[in-house]
Amino acid sequence: MVTSPPSVVVVTGVSRYYGARVAARLAADPRIDRVVGLDPQDPPARLLGLLDGVERIRADARAASQAIADLGAEAVVHLAITSVPDSRHGGRAAMKEHNVIGTMQVLAAAQGAPRLRKLVVRSSTAAYGASFRDPAVFTEDTEPRAVPRGAYARDILDIEGYVRGFRRRRPEVAATVLRFAPMISSSAETSLTRYFAQPVVPTVLGRDARLQFVHVEDALEILHRSVTEDHPGTFNVAGSGVVMLSQAVRRAGRLSLPLPEPALSTGAALLRNLGVEQIGMDQVDLFVHGRVVDTTRLVREFGFTPRTTAAAFEEFIQAHAAGSTLTADRLAAAETAILDGIRRVRAAAAAAEPAPAGRETP
Repeated sequence: MVTSPPSVVVVTGVSRYYGARVAARLAADPRIDRVVGLDPQDPPARLLGLLDGVERIRADARAASQAIADLGAEAVVHLAITSVPDSRHGGRAAMKEHNVIGTMQVLAAAQGAPRLRKLVVRSSTAAYGASFRDPAVFTEDTEPRAVPRGAYARDILDIEGYVRGFRRRRPEVAATVLRFAPMISSSAETSLTRYFAQPVVPTVLGRDARLQFVHVEDALEILHRSVTEDHPGTFNVAGSGVVMLSQAVRRAGRLSLPLPEPALSTGAALLRNLGVEQIGMDQVDLFVHGRVVDTTRLVREFGFTPRTTAAAFEEFIQAHAAGSTLTADRLAAAETAILDGIRRVRAAAAAAEPAPAGRETP
């Protein structure tokens, strides 16, 4: 449904690549008079150029209520959601505070904004969880078969629950929830793109998950249309088709390191030795069970078809081709890193063992 675009749009999370891209795209739309970015952090220098046309207010979600009301916001785009806990900035507790409590505060602010016509919230296909009881394909009406193990997926379920409450309190506002598949492109930087960009890719022994991606530019297009048009409801956003995990690793020219599932989820020290960032339970479950969603509702309602999963992944591969050749030197270096990592983990475990009874520790 096409309606008049909002005059004033507030975007949260503009200090990050994705939020900055969304805000910049909306600011470039001549139909929108004013785009305001809310974020407690200043964007890095590499993103400042994108935000030339965006007014920025340095404020966290607690301050959003007064800011959104004073700005006369007609649309709020909530993108300030993080998928990975950062041990340097409070870990899981800070992540939940940011995701769940932050969303509650943004929705409270939106509820009190008298001119608000649209609310767009970034969600994730992680909302469906991942287990052996899953259907082959998820639709928007599919309920999770079990409570997800991953922190991010649990946060997403809480966030969507609060959006449902907002819809009951402000039924006249077009509230759109977009469940994005993992995003990928030549320039995107996410935990998943860094995972596939590593020379050694840890996988789950005996498993070959079906994966789906969405190209960043297609995700931006869907978000833009969610703001400038009326598309209330919940939508899966993904490219059609699937890529098997083993195919993705081979096509990327990487070396697969099959690990037992417990080792993949608990062997963070070894993985960091290999240059791979810590993998959370959300990704472990994805690599074990995979996840495929139906996008019929999206294509029908938005009149837009994202490029396929295979095409999106191919662009990513081409952009990282320089690091994909598995030469003898690289294989030898990977083998050395693996052995060194195993030795260090074993040494740390041995040092942590208590001394036998009757003996003093020197």
